[in-house]
Amino acid sequence: MTANISISLLDQLHEISIRAGNAIMEVYATDFDVEIKGDASPVTKADKLAEEIITAALKDEVKTPYPIIGEEAFSDGLAPTDIGSTFWLVDPLDGTREFVKKNGEFTVNIALIDAGRPVLGFVYAPAKGSIYVGSPHGAAADLNVGGGVGENGSGLEQINCRQMPASGICALVSRSHRSPEVDAFLKNYDVTDEISSGSSLKFCLVAAGMADIYPRLGRTMEWDTAAGHAVILAAGGSVKDLNGLELTYGKPGFENPHFVAYGKQDN
Repeated sequence: MTANISISLLDQLHEISIRAGNAIMEVYATDFDVEIKGDASPVTKADKLAEEIITAALKDEVKTPYPIIGEEAFSDGLAPTDIGSTFWLVDPLDGTREFVKKNGEFTVNIALIDAGRPVLGFVYAPAKGSIYVGSPHGAAADLNVGGGVGENGSGLEQINCRQMPASGICALVSRSHRSPEVDAFLKNYDVTDEISSGSSLKFCLVAAGMADIYPRLGRTMEWDTAAGHAVILAAGGSVKDLNGLELTYGKPGFENPHFVAYGKQDN
Protein backbone atom coordinates (compact mmCIF):
# COMPACT_ATOMS: atom_id res chain seq x y z
CA MET A 1 0.00 0.00 0.00
CA THR A 2 1.43 3.35 -1.02
CA ALA A 3 -0.94 5.57 0.96
CA ASN A 4 0.04 6.54 4.53
CA ILE A 5 -3.02 6.33 6.78
CA SER A 6 -2.13 7.82 10.15
CA ILE A 7 -4.24 8.54 13.21
CA SER A 8 -3.69 12.22 12.43
CA LEU A 9 -5.28 11.73 8.99
CA LEU A 10 -8.25 9.99 10.60
CA ASP A 11 -8.67 12.96 12.94
CA GLN A 12 -8.66 15.34 9.99
CA LEU A 13 -11.20 13.34 8.00
CA HIS A 14 -13.45 12.98 11.04
CA GLU A 15 -13.57 16.77 11.36
CA ILE A 16 -14.02 17.30 7.61
CA SER A 17 -16.89 14.79 7.50
CA ILE A 18 -18.67 16.58 10.34
CA ARG A 19 -18.10 19.98 8.75
CA ALA A 20 -19.64 18.77 5.49
CA GLY A 21 -22.50 17.19 7.43
CA ASN A 22 -23.19 20.44 9.27
CA ALA A 23 -23.46 22.27 5.94
CA ILE A 24 -25.86 19.59 4.68
CA MET A 25 -28.04 19.94 7.76
CA GLU A 26 -28.29 23.69 7.29
CA VAL A 27 -29.77 23.10 3.84
CA TYR A 28 -31.90 20.22 5.18
CA ALA A 29 -33.66 22.67 7.50
CA THR A 30 -34.78 24.87 4.57
CA ASP A 31 -37.28 24.56 1.73
CA PHE A 32 -34.54 23.62 -0.75
CA ASP A 33 -34.85 23.13 -4.50
CA VAL A 34 -34.22 19.78 -6.22
CA GLU A 35 -32.65 19.53 -9.67
CA ILE A 36 -32.53 16.43 -11.87
CA LYS A 37 -29.19 15.48 -13.42
CA GLY A 38 -28.61 13.88 -16.80
CA ASP A 39 -28.69 10.38 -15.26
CA ALA A 40 -32.13 11.15 -13.77
CA SER A 41 -30.78 11.32 -10.22
CA PRO A 42 -31.64 14.26 -7.96
CA VAL A 43 -29.15 16.88 -6.77
CA THR A 44 -29.51 19.75 -4.30
CA LYS A 45 -27.52 22.70 -3.02
CA ALA A 46 -26.40 20.45 -0.15
CA ASP A 47 -24.68 17.97 -2.51
CA LYS A 48 -22.70 20.73 -4.17
CA LEU A 49 -21.83 22.61 -0.99
CA ALA A 50 -20.63 19.49 0.84
CA GLU A 51 -18.44 18.45 -2.10
CA GLU A 52 -16.86 21.90 -2.22
CA ILE A 53 -16.06 21.68 1.49
CA ILE A 54 -14.56 18.19 1.28
CA THR A 55 -12.55 18.80 -1.88
CA ALA A 56 -11.08 22.07 -0.58
CA ALA A 57 -10.22 20.48 2.77
CA LEU A 58 -8.48 17.49 1.18
CA LYS A 59 -6.40 19.84 -0.96
CA ASP A 60 -5.68 22.67 1.47
CA GLU A 61 -5.72 21.01 4.91
CA VAL A 62 -4.82 17.38 4.33
CA LYS A 63 -2.60 18.52 1.44
CA THR A 64 -3.24 15.24 -0.29
CA PRO A 65 -1.04 14.36 -3.26
CA TYR A 66 -3.79 12.17 -4.69
CA PRO A 67 -6.50 13.05 -7.23
CA ILE A 68 -10.05 13.59 -5.95
CA ILE A 69 -13.05 12.17 -7.82
CA GLY A 70 -16.21 13.78 -6.50
CA GLU A 71 -19.65 12.77 -7.73
CA GLU A 72 -20.72 16.29 -8.66
CA ALA A 73 -17.40 17.19 -10.30
CA PHE A 74 -17.61 14.00 -12.35
CA SER A 75 -21.21 14.78 -13.31
CA ASP A 76 -20.12 18.23 -14.49
CA GLY A 77 -17.17 16.84 -16.45
CA LEU A 78 -14.66 18.48 -14.10
CA ALA A 79 -13.13 15.45 -12.35
CA PRO A 80 -9.51 14.52 -13.10
CA THR A 81 -9.02 11.80 -15.67
CA ASP A 82 -5.41 10.80 -14.90
CA ILE A 83 -5.91 9.26 -11.46
CA GLY A 84 -3.16 6.68 -11.08
CA SER A 85 -3.53 3.85 -8.58
CA THR A 86 -4.22 5.96 -5.47
CA PHE A 87 -7.10 8.43 -5.40
CA TRP A 88 -10.04 9.71 -3.38
CA LEU A 89 -13.69 8.98 -4.06
CA VAL A 90 -16.17 11.45 -2.59
CA ASP A 91 -19.94 11.17 -2.48
CA PRO A 92 -20.80 14.36 -0.60
CA LEU A 93 -24.45 13.40 -0.06
CA ASP A 94 -25.20 9.73 -0.61
CA GLY A 95 -28.93 9.06 -0.51
CA THR A 96 -30.14 12.34 -1.99
CA ARG A 97 -33.58 10.73 -2.46
CA GLU A 98 -33.70 10.11 1.29
CA PHE A 99 -32.52 13.67 1.90
CA VAL A 100 -35.38 14.98 -0.26
CA LYS A 101 -37.84 12.75 1.63
CA LYS A 102 -36.37 14.06 4.90
CA ASN A 103 -36.13 10.62 6.50
CA GLY A 104 -32.56 11.11 7.79
CA GLU A 105 -31.03 8.16 5.91
CA PHE A 106 -28.31 9.99 3.99
CA THR A 107 -24.56 10.11 4.44
CA VAL A 108 -21.30 11.88 3.68
CA ASN A 109 -18.90 9.39 2.06
CA ILE A 110 -15.13 9.89 1.80
CA ALA A 111 -12.89 7.01 0.67
CA LEU A 112 -9.27 6.49 -0.29
CA ILE A 113 -8.54 3.90 -2.97
CA ASP A 114 -5.17 2.20 -3.31
CA ALA A 115 -4.44 -0.34 -6.06
CA GLY A 116 -8.16 -0.88 -6.69
CA ARG A 117 -9.04 -1.45 -3.05
CA PRO A 118 -10.77 0.91 -0.59
CA VAL A 119 -8.22 1.26 2.22
CA LEU A 120 -9.91 4.08 4.13
CA GLY A 121 -13.54 5.09 4.42
CA PHE A 122 -15.64 7.54 6.42
CA VAL A 123 -19.44 7.32 6.40
CA TYR A 124 -21.17 10.08 8.36
CA ALA A 125 -24.95 10.24 8.79
CA PRO A 126 -25.45 13.80 10.07
CA ALA A 127 -29.19 13.53 10.74
CA LYS A 128 -28.55 10.47 12.93
CA GLY A 129 -25.31 11.65 14.54
CA SER A 130 -23.55 8.44 13.51
CA ILE A 131 -20.11 8.07 11.95
CA TYR A 132 -18.42 4.87 10.77
CA VAL A 133 -14.73 4.50 9.96
CA GLY A 134 -12.83 1.75 8.18
CA SER A 135 -9.04 1.82 7.91
CA PRO A 136 -5.92 -0.33 8.48
CA HIS A 137 -6.46 0.53 12.17
CA GLY A 138 -9.77 -1.39 12.12
CA ALA A 139 -13.47 -0.56 11.90
CA ALA A 140 -15.14 1.70 14.42
CA ALA A 141 -18.34 3.64 14.96
CA ASP A 142 -19.46 6.62 17.02
CA LEU A 143 -23.25 6.65 17.30
CA ASN A 144 -23.25 9.92 19.24
CA VAL A 145 -20.78 12.03 17.32
CA GLY A 146 -18.48 14.30 19.27
CA GLY A 147 -14.72 14.70 19.68
CA GLY A 148 -11.95 13.33 17.49
CA VAL A 149 -10.72 9.86 16.65
CA GLY A 150 -7.30 10.12 18.23
CA GLU A 151 -5.63 7.70 20.59
CA ASN A 152 -7.14 9.33 23.70
CA GLY A 153 -10.64 8.17 22.81
CA SER A 154 -13.71 9.89 21.45
CA GLY A 155 -16.74 7.66 21.66
CA LEU A 156 -15.53 5.56 18.76
CA GLU A 157 -15.91 1.87 19.49
CA GLN A 158 -14.63 -1.10 17.55
CA ILE A 159 -17.21 -2.85 15.36
CA ASN A 160 -17.12 -6.22 13.63
CA CYS A 161 -19.23 -8.13 11.16
CA ARG A 162 -20.92 -11.13 12.71
CA GLN A 163 -20.44 -14.62 11.40
CA MET A 164 -23.08 -15.33 8.79
CA PRO A 165 -25.31 -18.15 10.04
CA ALA A 166 -26.19 -21.03 7.75
CA SER A 167 -29.84 -20.18 8.27
CA GLY A 168 -31.94 -17.43 9.74
CA ILE A 169 -30.03 -14.50 8.28
CA CYS A 170 -30.93 -10.80 8.39
CA ALA A 171 -30.96 -9.11 4.98
CA LEU A 172 -30.61 -5.42 4.23
CA VAL A 173 -32.49 -3.98 1.28
CA SER A 174 -32.46 -0.56 -0.31
CA ARG A 175 -35.34 1.67 0.73
CA SER A 176 -35.47 3.46 -2.63
CA HIS A 177 -33.95 0.92 -5.04
CA ARG A 178 -35.48 -2.46 -4.18
CA SER A 179 -36.11 -4.59 -7.25
CA PRO A 180 -37.63 -7.96 -8.21
CA GLU A 181 -34.07 -9.16 -8.91
CA VAL A 182 -33.15 -8.55 -5.27
CA ASP A 183 -36.19 -10.48 -4.08
CA ALA A 184 -35.28 -13.37 -6.38
CA PHE A 185 -31.67 -13.35 -5.14
CA LEU A 186 -32.72 -13.47 -1.49
CA LYS A 187 -34.77 -16.61 -2.15
CA ASN A 188 -31.40 -18.41 -2.19
CA TYR A 189 -31.10 -17.73 1.55
CA ASP A 190 -33.10 -18.50 4.66
CA VAL A 191 -34.00 -14.89 5.44
CA THR A 192 -35.85 -14.55 8.74
CA ASP A 193 -35.38 -10.82 9.26
CA GLU A 194 -35.14 -7.83 6.94
CA ILE A 195 -34.11 -4.19 7.33
CA SER A 196 -34.82 -1.42 4.83
CA SER A 197 -32.42 1.50 4.78
CA GLY A 198 -31.13 4.25 2.53
CA SER A 199 -27.63 5.28 1.44
CA SER A 200 -24.35 3.63 2.46
CA LEU A 201 -25.73 3.08 5.95
CA LYS A 202 -26.58 -0.41 4.67
CA PHE A 203 -22.87 -1.30 4.46
CA CYS A 204 -22.34 0.07 7.95
CA LEU A 205 -25.14 -1.99 9.47
CA VAL A 206 -23.55 -5.14 8.06
CA ALA A 207 -20.15 -3.99 9.38
CA ALA A 208 -21.64 -3.41 12.83
CA GLY A 209 -23.05 -6.96 12.97
CA MET A 210 -26.69 -5.88 12.72
CA ALA A 211 -27.31 -7.73 9.45
CA ASP A 212 -25.67 -10.45 7.36
CA ILE A 213 -26.14 -9.59 3.71
CA TYR A 214 -26.93 -6.63 1.46
CA PRO A 215 -27.51 -7.35 -2.26
CA ARG A 216 -27.60 -4.45 -4.72
CA LEU A 217 -28.66 -5.58 -8.19
CA GLY A 218 -28.93 -2.18 -9.83
CA ARG A 219 -26.76 0.64 -11.10
CA THR A 220 -24.29 2.17 -8.65
CA MET A 221 -21.15 4.23 -9.02
CA GLU A 222 -17.87 3.75 -7.21
CA TRP A 223 -18.35 6.79 -4.96
CA ASP A 224 -21.64 5.25 -3.79
CA THR A 225 -19.91 2.19 -2.39
CA ALA A 226 -16.23 2.87 -1.66
CA ALA A 227 -16.48 4.32 1.87
CA GLY A 228 -18.97 1.72 3.06
CA HIS A 229 -16.91 -1.02 1.41
CA ALA A 230 -13.84 0.15 3.38
CA VAL A 231 -15.82 -0.07 6.62
CA ILE A 232 -17.03 -3.59 5.83
CA LEU A 233 -13.52 -4.79 4.90
CA ALA A 234 -12.06 -3.41 8.12
CA ALA A 235 -14.86 -5.13 10.06
CA GLY A 236 -14.10 -8.54 8.55
CA GLY A 237 -16.68 -8.70 5.77
CA SER A 238 -16.55 -8.43 2.00
CA VAL A 239 -18.27 -6.88 -1.00
CA LYS A 240 -18.31 -9.15 -4.05
CA ASP A 241 -19.68 -9.13 -7.56
CA LEU A 242 -22.02 -11.89 -8.67
CA ASN A 243 -19.02 -13.99 -9.77
CA GLY A 244 -17.70 -13.96 -6.21
CA LEU A 245 -14.85 -11.52 -6.87
CA GLU A 246 -14.18 -8.61 -4.52
CA LEU A 247 -15.43 -5.31 -5.90
CA THR A 248 -12.60 -3.15 -7.28
CA TYR A 249 -12.20 0.57 -7.98
CA GLY A 250 -10.81 2.74 -10.73
CA LYS A 251 -12.87 1.04 -13.44
CA PRO A 252 -13.57 2.90 -16.72
CA GLY A 253 -16.50 5.25 -16.10
CA PHE A 254 -16.44 4.42 -12.35
CA GLU A 255 -19.54 2.22 -12.68
CA ASN A 256 -19.98 -0.84 -10.47
CA PRO A 257 -21.33 -4.25 -11.45
CA HIS A 258 -24.12 -5.75 -9.35
CA PHE A 259 -22.73 -6.72 -5.97
CA VAL A 260 -23.46 -8.29 -2.59
CA ALA A 261 -22.07 -7.14 0.76
CA TYR A 262 -21.51 -9.97 3.22
CA GLY A 263 -20.70 -10.32 6.89
CA LYS A 264 -18.04 -12.82 7.93
CA GLN A 265 -18.10 -16.00 5.86
CA ASP A 266 -16.45 -19.34 6.45
CA ASN A 267 -14.69 -19.25 3.08
